[in-house]
Amino acid sequence: MWRWVRQQLGFDPPHQSDTRTIYIANKFPLNGLYTPQKFIDNRIISSKYTVWNFVPKNLFEQFRRVANFYFLIIFLVQLMIDTPTSPITSGLPLFFVITVTAIKQGYEDWLRHNSDNEVNGAPVYVVRSGGLVKTRSKNIRVGDIVRIAKDEIFPADLVLLSSDRPDGSCHITTASLDGETNLKTHVAVPETAKLQTVANLDTLVAVIECQQPEADLYRFMGRMIITQQMEEIVRPLGPESLLLRGARLKNTKEIFGVAVYTGMETKMALNYKSKSQKRSAVEKSMNTFLIIYLIILISEAIISTILKYTWQTEEKWDEPWYNQKTEHQRNSSKILRFISDFLAFLVLYNFIIPISLYVTVEMQKFLGSFFIGWDLDLYHEESGQKAQVNTSDLNEELGQVEYVFTDKTGTLTENEMQFRECSINGIKYQEINGRLVSEGPTPDSSDGNLSYLSSFSHLNNLPHLTSSSSFGTSPENETELIKEHDLFFKAVSLCHTVQISNVQTDGIGDGPWQASLAPSQLEYYASSPDEKALVEAAARIGIVFIGNSEETMEVKILGKLEQYKLLHILEFDSDRRRMSVIVQAPSGEKFLFAKGAESSILPTCIGGEIEKTRIHVDEFALKGLRTLCMAYKQLTSKEYEVIDRRLFEARTALQRREEKLANAFQFIEKDLILLGATAVEDRLQDKVRETIEALRMAGIKVWVLTGDKRETAVSVSLSCGHFHRTMNILELINQKSDNECAEQLRQLARRITEDHVIQHGLVVDGTSLSLALREHEKLFMDVCRNCSAVLCCRMAPLQKAKVIRLIKISPEKPITLAVGDGANDVSMIQEAHVGIGIMGKEGRQAARNSDYAIARFKFLSKLLFVHGHFYYIRIATLVQYFFYKNVCFITPQFLYQFYCLFSQQTLYDSVYLTLYNICFTSLPILIYSLLEQHINPHVLQNKPTLYRDISKNRQLSMTNFLYWTILGFSHAFIFFFGSYFLMGKDISLLGNGQMFGNWTFGTLVFTVMLITVTVKMALETHFWTWINHFVTWGSIIFYFVFSLFYGGILWPFSDSQNMYFVFFQLLSSGSVWFAIILMVVICLFLDIVKKVFDRHFHPTNTEKAQMEEDKGSVSSAYEFAESKHRGEDSRHLLAEACSQQDSSYVH
Repeated sequence: MWRWVRQQLGFDPPHQSDTRTIYIANKFPLNGLYTPQKFIDNRIISSKYTVWNFVPKNLFEQFRRVANFYFLIIFLVQLMIDTPTSPITSGLPLFFVITVTAIKQGYEDWLRHNSDNEVNGAPVYVVRSGGLVKTRSKNIRVGDIVRIAKDEIFPADLVLLSSDRPDGSCHITTASLDGETNLKTHVAVPETAKLQTVANLDTLVAVIECQQPEADLYRFMGRMIITQQMEEIVRPLGPESLLLRGARLKNTKEIFGVAVYTGMETKMALNYKSKSQKRSAVEKSMNTFLIIYLIILISEAIISTILKYTWQTEEKWDEPWYNQKTEHQRNSSKILRFISDFLAFLVLYNFIIPISLYVTVEMQKFLGSFFIGWDLDLYHEESGQKAQVNTSDLNEELGQVEYVFTDKTGTLTENEMQFRECSINGIKYQEINGRLVSEGPTPDSSDGNLSYLSSFSHLNNLPHLTSSSSFGTSPENETELIKEHDLFFKAVSLCHTVQISNVQTDGIGDGPWQASLAPSQLEYYASSPDEKALVEAAARIGIVFIGNSEETMEVKILGKLEQYKLLHILEFDSDRRRMSVIVQAPSGEKFLFAKGAESSILPTCIGGEIEKTRIHVDEFALKGLRTLCMAYKQLTSKEYEVIDRRLFEARTALQRREEKLANAFQFIEKDLILLGATAVEDRLQDKVRETIEALRMAGIKVWVLTGDKRETAVSVSLSCGHFHRTMNILELINQKSDNECAEQLRQLARRITEDHVIQHGLVVDGTSLSLALREHEKLFMDVCRNCSAVLCCRMAPLQKAKVIRLIKISPEKPITLAVGDGANDVSMIQEAHVGIGIMGKEGRQAARNSDYAIARFKFLSKLLFVHGHFYYIRIATLVQYFFYKNVCFITPQFLYQFYCLFSQQTLYDSVYLTLYNICFTSLPILIYSLLEQHINPHVLQNKPTLYRDISKNRQLSMTNFLYWTILGFSHAFIFFFGSYFLMGKDISLLGNGQMFGNWTFGTLVFTVMLITVTVKMALETHFWTWINHFVTWGSIIFYFVFSLFYGGILWPFSDSQNMYFVFFQLLSSGSVWFAIILMVVICLFLDIVKKVFDRHFHPTNTEKAQMEEDKGSVSSAYEFAESKHRGEDSRHLLAEACSQQDSSYVH
């Protein structure tokens, strides 16, 4: 029973075997000879609380705060012993704080529950009892056969059974998982691929045995045992059979798959980090300061208790005649009396710990978060999306960021590739309005003027090529030029793995260079976005890829359909960095077309304009364009026979297959003729380069973490300014072992130390990163810290989170921020101190699980440099001001005990004790913390270096904290002793000779203190609005009005009438008014002098900007006055001239 309870609570999970057995369609064996396994349901949970654990879990998290826990103890003490103040003074504020915080956090979690319910309640179709049943996503069970239609998202991890294609293949995009927008092909086993209807699937009897769930997106091992005609057929299952939750079905009408992993066991969910409570650096500083103040409080209580008993050693003070002890008091234990007195002093001084600080901070964060949503500069007009705040607890953390980790696809880029330029046979062309425009001299344009390549010519000497001449050159040059262009664009149209969604060939490409026809009628899906852009460009130019059927590729050239037999595909891999196809032309000739990075294609070429093309590729790269080179080779029958045999042997080898394939590819892809190069732009989002440069100027290091290929990632890093052209790029890629990785890291470290001038950038891939993090974390971190920019490619989602975790726990403990737009970014968003979701094209998983959501990467600059800066300055001042005003409040109470024999007599009336933090001093600091703008927002955004002034929690440093604390103590001494010396010699301050009493003295101290702390807040305010004026001066006026009202009436429900007419008497004395003004001026004079001295002799960058801004506003005001004065002079002269003219007419 106890074990079951522990399992239900999650402390003792049930034992699981290494594999799971899944009966497809849940057709269990009738003989019962199997061990049933329990699987979880398909619900996704991103929320933090449930109905059952909300109260205990939320209370536990809230009482982790030092102030909350402390006031709980004080409240219990007040309940147990006789104390100078009522338990309500501690219990009521504590209850208010806990309730407000719980409501706020409960509301935020309720939004997450709604989001989960939307996902879990999505409709799906499941095969049950021989029919198709509509149900909700959360009801899918392991073993269910699920039907998915085109463009739908997979609701669970499915093993593909069949599709609408005869071969059982389908295409999916995993953009929301790994950031790749290219299409991936998945295939079913042959025995199930033919089961394309519900009725056929109902006859399937099969079992899947596979590994237990794991987070690796690219790893899956299992087998399917199919029973047909009393025989068992075993088929292996790999990643190509697994359709992951979160991926989307493309270019396929429908598929059927069996659920193998559901709910929180899907690979997408396993890559989520558990939702944990994030705490800002400011909150941690608050807890540290509270502990210091708690030590001060306990010290004051101990000192007061010791001095009380020291004083009472004299008999006349131990039991004075006017305060005789009871018999019980005389016989009570001295230890218990000491403890009781200590606790009483603790309660008396407990207001030095400001519980209202937490209430104000919560209100400031909650109300302040609305300003982000209201900011029109963060509104994206095209999509109609405004910034969203999912948690308001981290507003000030936006001003402390030291590292930004960003995804690439969809975050930095628009996820849209566009063909821009190409180089053909040493001549560079641009695409302008669907036409190729040459930039250099061509055979028909020797003077170098722009010329248009407008159509192809029919080539008589090459039967398999069709074109028509329009170049106006000699026949030999014409034929050669047309041949090169024709071959180039045929290579582009044939050397790819592009798929077509809907083929409508009529009227496509019938005229030369029809720019608008192909894209509107053909929907291409490519294995990489580059391929899609290139095939679309070729279609606009007139060579249209129509599609492929089994072993045939169809191309339409200027209206004429040609079929090429696809003989072999030499797939792309990161080592070769190229791909090739071998095709047979309609004429029977065989060609090899190759496409790849210039570093992998150019060394294999023996012909063509190699040097010119190399120069053009460098020029393209300098523009930030993604480049690929195209080459070809015509194969003889004997050459093809050798190639075919070697490929067959390599592909059927059981041992060292990858090595043999690599050798075969190396043998085939040589002695090529270079055709040219292409340049494609992965269009960056607007102002990405400027934003990254601004982040650098602000002292923030930018890391790009992407699941994309190395070449793509480096190209985008260069184009967005993350890597500079002058930067020395270091690489840690393709490491195979720990020793190899360690040696490479040492070499990189040596290179960095040997070169002190050049900036370094680091490129690391996921495999090498795993090795580096396993054994060599310190060495890896040393290399990273000395690099200006780091790019991590081929990253699994959890690896992204591990990298951020590594930076977080480094000795410097920097504040990290993660930006992403897909489900693959959720882990790093949740791991970072601050998570930003981009509301892009890859769903809303990242936005839902983030702390803040914005529509574009460029908005990050204003979010950090303006909102982050303001929030941090506001809350830092709020925290220190609260401690300052509470020191001012309670220190006179401590000093007063020296003058009342430590009898625990309060200096202030209980109403003043209760209302000081709640009413009299709460609004000025709250409004300041919401509206303060110590510098113009435009200046902050245009000068990112100002962000450095607030980095590393500088405003809440121990030096600043001690300054505010010492300031509070010094002001408190002036309040108390200034009032004491005024009244201490029994001098009458009233005209009738009447003396002041202790309540009058306490009220005088309270009045001076209230005015001083309010004016101090006014001195800290730079940005004045009518609201600031209203609450600042209104608070002082409210205090005077309230005190007159409170002391002018005998309240029937009050136990004592201590304050009756006290305030009237106090204000009737002119000396008191003079004393109040004098003490306020003395308190604030030294503070003002220090501010002026620091501002003029040791100004920060922010203060310099403030002075420049002030000078600018003064000069503009002066210019306005001058212009106005000149205008008045002009009008005066004009009036005089008119009057003289009128008088002349009169004469």
